[in-house]
Amino acid sequence: MTGIPSLRGLQAVEAAARCGSFVAASEELAISAAAVSQLIRALEDQVGRKLFHRINRRVVLTEAGLEIFPRLANAFNELRSVSRELGSGNQRSSLVVSVAPSVAMGWLSSRLPRFVDIHGPVDISLRGEDDPVPFDRDLIDMRLSYGVFHYPEHVTEAIGTDAVYPVCSPQFLAGHEPMASPERLLSAPLIHTDWGPAGASFPSWRNWFASAGVTPGRHIQHGMTANSSMAALDLARGGLGITLAQGLFCARQVEAGELVVACNHVLDLANPYCITTPRRSTQRSVVAAFKSWFIDECLRCVNAPALLASKLQK
Repeated sequence: MTGIPSLRGLQAVEAAARCGSFVAASEELAISAAAVSQLIRALEDQVGRKLFHRINRRVVLTEAGLEIFPRLANAFNELRSVSRELGSGNQRSSLVVSVAPSVAMGWLSSRLPRFVDIHGPVDISLRGEDDPVPFDRDLIDMRLSYGVFHYPEHVTEAIGTDAVYPVCSPQFLAGHEPMASPERLLSAPLIHTDWGPAGASFPSWRNWFASAGVTPGRHIQHGMTANSSMAALDLARGGLGITLAQGLFCARQVEAGELVVACNHVLDLANPYCITTPRRSTQRSVVAAFKSWFIDECLRCVNAPALLASKLQK
């Protein structure tokens, strides 16, 4: 290859790879789908490598395309950022934050007003999704995950290790026998959480009993089941039984007296919570500000005094 590749052709490649089709890329670039195809074919001819497989109306990167796309995405993301800054000195900051669905629905969404109060208006795209997530395709700036093993190609930082607590409503606890030991919970209504494939490493009631040296029977599988942590907590708050909840989710409700720790046996999680930031986002001031605030919010829950008291009484 001689000369520098066409910038317009590289832009067409980046948009088509991120959007998954020439049609979607054409809408973003405000040109026709045929023009996108021509730009990409011209670039492929220039570099002597095929960058896409054409599959019906979709396009998929070849091995050669996969090699260059992360750097291409970073470059155009930086160009878009510079363009926004040049376009308006009063441009609002933007941020794409990815978390697990339960964190997005019931935890982070209720805390975001506090961040805005402190740091001013920010255009935040909050995504609730399971690992793995497409950082470059969706221009994600930060991801909260469980465990350090999901994204070795990005910057990942462990921020703290949580635990699960057996929690229920005060009214439920008052209406049942004292639960001073894990054995007492064997006859209580238990609320289960179906973590799904992405959360298979989170502990179950059977794990919790085993960690206390108690062998439960098959009957503990009975009871209500929810497919999210927040839904299980809602059932417990309604007086329907005892659920295992991460400190991240239950701290505020325990401190407010809406929930109580039914038994002081606590099971630490096997892996820490981690924040992953792609290198293209590490130098952005809004990302740094949000990350610092977010870590503080997480640790405030994980290390809540009301929960730590339960761990100390184990």
